[in-house]
Amino acid sequence: MIWLTWRQLRGSATMTAALLVMLVAVLALTGSQLAADYSSGIASCTRGEECAGFYDQLFDDYQIPFMASILVVLVLPAMIGLFWGAPMITRELEAGTHLLVWNQSITRTRWLAVKLGFAGLLAVAAAGVSGIAVTWWSGPLDQSAPPGFALMDPLVFSARGIAPLGYAAFAFALGVTVGMLVRRTLPAMALTLVLFAAVQIAMPLLVRPHLIPPVTSAFELGRENTDGFGINRDGTFDIRIDAAIPGHTGAWVLSSELVDPSGRTIAASGQDGRVEGVSTTSGACAPAAGPPDGCPAEVNRLGYRQKATYQPLERFWPLQWIETGIYAAFTAGLTWFCFRWIRRRLS
Repeated sequence: MIWLTWRQLRGSATMTAALLVMLVAVLALTGSQLAADYSSGIASCTRGEECAGFYDQLFDDYQIPFMASILVVLVLPAMIGLFWGAPMITRELEAGTHLLVWNQSITRTRWLAVKLGFAGLLAVAAAGVSGIAVTWWSGPLDQSAPPGFALMDPLVFSARGIAPLGYAAFAFALGVTVGMLVRRTLPAMALTLVLFAAVQIAMPLLVRPHLIPPVTSAFELGRENTDGFGINRDGTFDIRIDAAIPGHTGAWVLSSELVDPSGRTIAASGQDGRVEGVSTTSGACAPAAGPPDGCPAEVNRLGYRQKATYQPLERFWPLQWIETGIYAAFTAGLTWFCFRWIRRRLS
C-alpha cells in the first residue's frame, strides 16, 4: 500500500521537493549576506536615530525577497490541500480503483490509514522545511521590520515558527474530506481552495486576537508612535497617531488611538486629532521655543496619550502553539470523519 500510495503521489511530491530545494538554496546563498549586513549595521550605529535609519534601509533592501518568502510559506499548504489532498481519494472514486484494492484483502480502514498517514507526514514535512528555512533567513529582518511587517503581525506570524505545519496538515485533511464528499476532482479542488482560504482569513481576523486576552496600555507621544505634527491657523496642533508603540518592537497592535486627558478618543491610527490647549505662538510649541522635542513634551505634560491594544512579542510562541493546536484539532476531526464516512457511507 505504501508503494502504491507513493506511485500515485510521486508527481506532486517530486515537484514540491524540487521547489523546496530551490527555496533552501536561494535562502542559504542570500542569508549569509543578510546576516553580515545586519551585524555590520548594528555595530556602526551608536544613536537611536542612526539605528532607526539603518533598520529602514535594511528592510528596503530586502523587502522583495522578504515578501516573496512569506508568500511561499503561505501558499504551500494551500497547494498541498489542492494538489495532494483533494485528488487523493477522488481520483480513485472516479476510476473505481478503490473497489479493486478492497477486494484484495485490504480493508477500507487500512487503505485510508496508509494514504492519510504517508501523504500527511510528507505534507507536514514539506511545510516544516519551508517554515524553518524562511524563519532562519528572515531573523535579522524580523528584528528591524517596520509596523505592518512586525513578527507578530498576521501575515508574518503565519509564515513563521511551527504554524505552517498545522496549516499543511489541515489543508491536506480538508482536501481529502472534500474529495470524499464531492467525488469529482476539479470541483473538490476548487471547494478545498475556497474553504481553506476562508479559514486562513478568519483565523487572524476573528480568532487569533482573542486566543490570549490582549494588553491595553497608555503611552506618551514621541517619534515612535506619531507620524508628525500639523500646525493649525488657530495655534493648535493636529497629531497623527501611528500604529507603533514605544518600547514594543515586533508587537501586534490591534488598535491605536489618541486620547485626551479625560480618556476620550480624539483619533484612531492614521487619522489626525486636534490637540487643544497647545499654542504655537507661545510656550514650548512656539517656533522660538528651542529644540523641536519641546512641543511633544508639552503635549505629554497636558495629558494627551496614545491608547493601544496589542499582543506583545513575548506571546509569539504561546500563540504559535495554541494556533497550531487548533489546526491539529481540526485535522483530527476531519480524519475521524473520513474514517467514519468510508466505513458507513462510501461504496
